[in-house]
Amino acid sequence: MLRDFIAIDFETANQEPSSVCSVGVVMVRDGQVEDSFYSLIQPEPNYYSYWCQRVHGITQIETDDAPVFPKVWKQLEERIADIFFSGQELDDARYQIAALPFVAHNARFDEGCLKAVFRVYQMDYPDYRFYDTLTASRRQFGHSLPNHQLHTVAAACGYNLENHHHALADAEACAAIALFLL
Repeated sequence: MLRDFIAIDFETANQEPSSVCSVGVVMVRDGQVEDSFYSLIQPEPNYYSYWCQRVHGITQIETDDAPVFPKVWKQLEERIADIFFSGQELDDARYQIAALPFVAHNARFDEGCLKAVFRVYQMDYPDYRFYDTLTASRRQFGHSLPNHQLHTVAAACGYNLENHHHALADAEACAAIALFLL
């Protein structure tokens, strides 16, 4: 059973995986939600496609003054270090953070975004391990669900997802699914 993990969800401004414009993270320790984190991010490249904006509702005006990804990621690493490795220096905790499993619904998308934005900002990617609640849902529920979209799977796991496509709300749903299925 997966008891310590980080549920993560990105929203993107356009079709480029590096164009993350928001991130939601839920930190689960010993099977309990310990903390959450949300931030808008100035995307790279910094433009919004109509379709992405229509899905999540985030606009360029909202992210014009938002921090760039490396600043957001440093804040997030500090929060994760405080929750899981309190008392350690961030540089020491970074190695251990990389050993924590990340969980996402359709992990291929979120992992792809994370790798792409690390590349864009020339940051060293520490090979985070991702678990996929979409794959777990297909394995557990098979054809008993009409689809395996996040809100459908969340409901099947007893979680009511409100505000779908808000990165934090989606990360919270993913954490609930992971606790149920993984």
